[in-house]
Amino acid sequence: MSDKNTTAQGTGGSTRLDALIIGAGVAGLYQLHQLREQGLSVKAVDTATGVGGTWYWNRYPGAKFDSESYIYQYLFSEDLYKGWSWSQRFPGQAEIETWMNYVADRLDLRKDIDFGTTVASAHFNEATGRWAVTAGSGKVYDVQYLVSCTGMLSAPMANLFPGQDRFKGRIFHTSRWPKEPIDLTGKRVGVVGNGATGIQVIQTIASQVGELKVFVRSPQYITPMNNPAYGPAEVAAYKARFEELQKTLPHTFSGFEYDFENGPWAELSPARRREILEDNWKNGSLKLWLATCVEMFTDEAASHEVSEFVREKMRERLKDPRLCELLIPTDYGFGTHRVPLETRYLEVYHQPNVELVSVKHNRIVEVTPEGVKLADGTVYELDVLILATGFDAGSGALTRIDIRGRGGRSLKDDWNRDIRTTMGLQVHGYPNLFTTGAPLAPSAALCNMTTCLQQQTEWITRCIAHLRQKGVSVIEATAEFEDAWVKHHDELANATLVTKTDSWYMGSNVEGKPRRLLSYIGGVGTYRQKCDEVAAQGYAGFAMS
Repeated sequence: MSDKNTTAQGTGGSTRLDALIIGAGVAGLYQLHQLREQGLSVKAVDTATGVGGTWYWNRYPGAKFDSESYIYQYLFSEDLYKGWSWSQRFPGQAEIETWMNYVADRLDLRKDIDFGTTVASAHFNEATGRWAVTAGSGKVYDVQYLVSCTGMLSAPMANLFPGQDRFKGRIFHTSRWPKEPIDLTGKRVGVVGNGATGIQVIQTIASQVGELKVFVRSPQYITPMNNPAYGPAEVAAYKARFEELQKTLPHTFSGFEYDFENGPWAELSPARRREILEDNWKNGSLKLWLATCVEMFTDEAASHEVSEFVREKMRERLKDPRLCELLIPTDYGFGTHRVPLETRYLEVYHQPNVELVSVKHNRIVEVTPEGVKLADGTVYELDVLILATGFDAGSGALTRIDIRGRGGRSLKDDWNRDIRTTMGLQVHGYPNLFTTGAPLAPSAALCNMTTCLQQQTEWITRCIAHLRQKGVSVIEATAEFEDAWVKHHDELANATLVTKTDSWYMGSNVEGKPRRLLSYIGGVGTYRQKCDEVAAQGYAGFAMS
């Protein structure tokens, strides 16, 4: 590592750097490592007091992987990969956070991270070609390259209901769960939301609380989680696959180890289709979603067959007609929403202390001092209210920062009109701003995150190296190339059933958010190939000066 990685004093007391990274999660840690190895003066900043990103903040009861642990890893270093051993297939938050601290320590990253630092604004100076980045504390960073590693699910939808500040009990958003233990024993607890996070919370706390009220608006398809413990033999087996995983994961449709390999769905016999569905269901992972048939995303008949298979499995477990009506989706297809993994979640609703409250046609209107009030006037009295209400996904983390590009244009204003990026890596009008986990790339939703975030940070690192080699200091996506990427993205998206479904994938959970599929749906391997082609052509589509 070059000894250039020292902090210089800029004008007006600012910290002058080659690059600043926002975020110290999966993308931020690896981006910091790469740019530091390149010899740049670089720092990362994070609001948190420690590393981990998602796995620092999301410490709610039951939080865990739904990617297999052995693929949710960095693959650039065999030593780093094999130096860590997982205890199970889908470990919990505490173990994951410990792993991220292991990475930070092994790569000696902490000395270049400013913790407890929230970025309030970032303004591009056209005269200098540099960014002035100001933290909430008033600290200013004067940087050439600004790299956003803020995460795709890091801007919580926390203040949704009037009266939350008047609630006499305790109220938590799942993504801001406190570090100290929260004792729910015997408490009257309400959970709002039944997506992937809500399901993990509900199935975990149902046996602990006195009463549990689950407020459900949209039913969700589910897939059971098969989560065996890993002993020495299992750990040795997955570590022996390092080279295989390193070679294959970046090129599958989803960045997972499995892919769509069954051939055209319509050409399979009904018996063979059923066999595939049963095998993938029993796998106890996201394989049913990401390896059964690609036609479930595009073909109504295939979608109906796969969806009805899952409904059948859910009906077998729920039994009660009312529970089936409220918890089993019928108005959208399996896989067009985020698919949650669960462990005896459906059975929770058979417990005498659990009540399912449908708010689809009787919405929550306010939080009173005593609890939750519905439109019909019913009040559910609670001691604890847990909001599993999701995020302003993909774009929210950046629009909550005052980011201004050429001519003072505002990213928040731009994205409030139309969410656009160039390959999810840059935005026209914002030179030297690189993005990961941003809209219109697979990493916005449809990917094993480590696979996609490694690819994006590596692309950014090589791009910056190219700029330095050419002796240029500013790079910006052209309007023409961005238009072409948005058109390509939309053509693929609009050929699928995903865009016909309301979900956070489409930004439908945020009032007024422009409707566009946040994630590139052409496949992780295809996206990588397109990014590589752009780089091989000297970053065609990007203007340099």
